[in-house]
Amino acid sequence: MDPLVIFTPSGKRGRFPAGTPVLTAARQLGVDLDSVCGGRGICSKCQITPGSGEFPKHGVTVAAQALSKFNNVEQRYDRVRGLKKGRRLGCQARVQSDVVIDVPPESQVHKQVVRKAAAERDIKMDPATRLFYVEVQEPDMHDPSGDLERLKTALAEQWQIETRSLRADLPVLAKLQPALRKGKWAVTVALHRGHADLHERILDIWPGYLETRLYGLAIDLGSTTIAAHLTDLGNGSVAASAGVMNPQIRFGEDLMSRVSYAMMNPGGDAEMTTAVREALNGLTADIAAEAGIDAAQIVEAVFVCNPVMHHLLLGLDPVELGQAPFALATSDALSLNARQLGLNAMSASARAYVLPCIAGHVGADCAAVALSEEPQKSQDLVLIVDVGTNAEILLGDKTRVLACSSPTGPAFEGAQISAGQRAAPGAIERVEIDPATKEPRFKVIGSDLWSCDPGFAEATAVTGITGICGSGIIEAVAEMRIAGLLDASGRIGSAKDTGTARAVPQGRTHAYILHDGTANGSPRIAVTQGDIRAIQLAKSALYAGARLLMDELGTDHVDRVVLTGAFGANISPKHAMILGMIPDCPLDKVTSAGNAAGTGARIALCSRTARAGIERVVNEIHKVETAIEPRFQEHFIAANAIPHATAPFKELRKVVDLPSPDFSTGAGADSGGRRRRRRG
Repeated sequence: MDPLVIFTPSGKRGRFPAGTPVLTAARQLGVDLDSVCGGRGICSKCQITPGSGEFPKHGVTVAAQALSKFNNVEQRYDRVRGLKKGRRLGCQARVQSDVVIDVPPESQVHKQVVRKAAAERDIKMDPATRLFYVEVQEPDMHDPSGDLERLKTALAEQWQIETRSLRADLPVLAKLQPALRKGKWAVTVALHRGHADLHERILDIWPGYLETRLYGLAIDLGSTTIAAHLTDLGNGSVAASAGVMNPQIRFGEDLMSRVSYAMMNPGGDAEMTTAVREALNGLTADIAAEAGIDAAQIVEAVFVCNPVMHHLLLGLDPVELGQAPFALATSDALSLNARQLGLNAMSASARAYVLPCIAGHVGADCAAVALSEEPQKSQDLVLIVDVGTNAEILLGDKTRVLACSSPTGPAFEGAQISAGQRAAPGAIERVEIDPATKEPRFKVIGSDLWSCDPGFAEATAVTGITGICGSGIIEAVAEMRIAGLLDASGRIGSAKDTGTARAVPQGRTHAYILHDGTANGSPRIAVTQGDIRAIQLAKSALYAGARLLMDELGTDHVDRVVLTGAFGANISPKHAMILGMIPDCPLDKVTSAGNAAGTGARIALCSRTARAGIERVVNEIHKVETAIEPRFQEHFIAANAIPHATAPFKELRKVVDLPSPDFSTGAGADSGGRRRRRRG
């Protein structure tokens, strides 16, 4: 059998004869791998990173020599221009055996869109790090005290700061005397004191009055994307936002795949820790450059992340999180020197704060959502769903708050979908299907025009139509259900059943052609039966988690639903409801809170009071473990139907008329959605 080649982050895979160049395999699979030199090894655009070890999720073991050895072209390029450690040129490296290949962001033609912009939020400023201008008494022969002691005295007298426990590390002490003398005994100091710290620290010192400002990073460290907001610690304003794909994707698309990688490959956890810390350093440098500041002005970082990412960021082995009872090394909030986390692109004395985790699979990101959305203060029963590779769910009001996590997997991100891709220019993100004609129209990222609008072809000429992202596949499946192309069980009908030639046979099942660009050299983008099943599995896990929390509270309805996260903020509430991703609720009560985890991180960055508050709230949230609840499986199976096998979804049916074909027995639906019986 030919070797299996799996590309991340797209998740696309295929078998190719041994000796096939990686670039050729990527092009045949429609993988977004750049190259402008015709495969001569000159441009370096096609750099890739091959994995090694066992990948349980993919069912492959990658040998050390899964790719051909460095050839003369690669050796010359490395000698002259340099290749990062572990990188290869895709046009030169040839497949020898099963391999997992990561395409880094800089090698992708279409830059990924990390949709985690900062939301507007009024924050009461109470930062842990502040600037203080002080005038220090000059030394003389009658006062034998040191410069640090006289600085402490000045801080106490001029700012009423308790200085008995004030600390200064050696790098700061080394700057103290030169700064005092250059500033003619006047200096500006950056003091840090966390809400739970026993003492204050001098993080930095500058001669005279400092005109510049200090910044912190609020970082949402997700399993798929990493988003950061550069925040002014003086007024809370966001100077810049940036994001990158999490490079750990090459070790596994979802969290349990990464835990499995650590289990199966000695040192695998350290590999993943190194990868994410390098990405954070690169992101720090990039966001500072974008804002036009010196990265040394970044003196704090606040992290929110799920438990597996929490452990891998801290350099802790995540293996215990892969098996019951899913024990965390610690669930407490942490305050550290940023250098302990390998974060060397910011100030040398920068501090890092990691929000507390709620439980084994409900992490600091869920705590940040609670900080942002405050379900514990809600008068009505609110369901908050942070939709991602690992969905985290909060349900409650001012009397009680519950939390759980649900392993939705990467399908919502476009992975495991036949034409799926991450959100990038050229990806289909919006879909509508006419119920009468069964004809689709769509929008792609990078253009505001619908595919049926004049000028669409010209508007998308540069990006092309390259695939379908998470929001696009959600809308496509829901629209197929509305149009009678899909029955409640998730089965796609044939052309005869549905009345459209866009329903084409694919083995023993059918697929719906959303866009056929083969005549123009573009890929054919179809929704396959396998795509439907992947979405069903993901949405069923999400619904089952929410339903489990509702059972715990003894209710069968919620008053409102809040969708958060990069994906949740960009999906249509109506289409999410049609799929049955969330429990039935009036559509006007389904809203988006954007990147609530990122907002929570910003609040914690700007407020010591908020940090203390969320640490108290986390201890009051009741965690429900889906992995050991037998009802989870019951809810999961019932939720496989679209929208649901037994729940009536009365609110949804007030606004949407869902046809009821049954393609398992040969019954279809005509253009009006009425049942009809095949003859023959």
